[in-house]
Amino acid sequence: MTNFILIAVCMLAGLLLRRFTKLPEDAYKGVNALIINLALPGVSFKYLPHLRWSGAMILPAMMPVVLWLCGWLYVRIYAAKARLDKPTEGGMKLVTCLSNTSFVGFPLVSAYFGDNALGIAVICDQVSFILLATAGIAVAMNASDKHTLSVTTVLKKVTLFPPFIACAAALILPLFMDISPLDPLFDKLAATVAPLALFSIGLQMKFDGWKSQIRHVSASLVYKLILAPLIIYGIVWLSGMKGIIPQISIFEAAMPSFLTAGIIASEYHLNPRLSSLIVGISIVFAFFTTAVWYLLIVGLA
Repeated sequence: MTNFILIAVCMLAGLLLRRFTKLPEDAYKGVNALIINLALPGVSFKYLPHLRWSGAMILPAMMPVVLWLCGWLYVRIYAAKARLDKPTEGGMKLVTCLSNTSFVGFPLVSAYFGDNALGIAVICDQVSFILLATAGIAVAMNASDKHTLSVTTVLKKVTLFPPFIACAAALILPLFMDISPLDPLFDKLAATVAPLALFSIGLQMKFDGWKSQIRHVSASLVYKLILAPLIIYGIVWLSGMKGIIPQISIFEAAMPSFLTAGIIASEYHLNPRLSSLIVGISIVFAFFTTAVWYLLIVGLA
């Protein structure tokens, strides 16, 4: 119950502060910088060195890839039927095909499954980021009239992203040295992810003009909150997998749109209004749909 109260309090605090105080429009960027450079690396170092690796770990690693490919095809078909322009289609691909596996995913995984399950969620999140920084940036550049696709830019975004560097270090360093004396530090840093991420989301959420975009928003949400987790559920059911790993994989697949994907859509002028609406509305709806998905997947014990 405490985790759910934390989620409500932190998001509400961000919403109220943005509405009733004179915070700068980009105040969330400072919070995001703290999350990206300290909190998320702390999560990697807290959980990854202690994970017990098995063949089942391929599922959380492959989940974002499967959803990206299926989502890309889903949006392509919808764009053809709805006759979307290229920037709008590109923006929808970004926010429909990628899940918010950290800012929303980590707090909800902790709330429903406990902190120990975050190690599996970290794997989902790192692959999601790599997809955003590679395939996502490629889609953005291809859909934008003001940018050209650059391999150098893509590689730079991946290799210099602090959580990615921390993920690699958390997997490699324990092979050569004992980093356990730093565990209390990593515990403290990891504990800041949920309140900071939820507060940041509250600062950024906007719903102006949703009625004019309801058709496109609905199409995106159907895939993001229903079809995406259903696809992973189907894979788990067909393979007969049981336990916490498939549970977290399905649950993370049920997360709302990737917040950073919405920011990239805005930076590349890919119908930023629609992209922001999809991100914001999907986050609100996800607090209800993830509860339903949790009830459906608890039987996979």
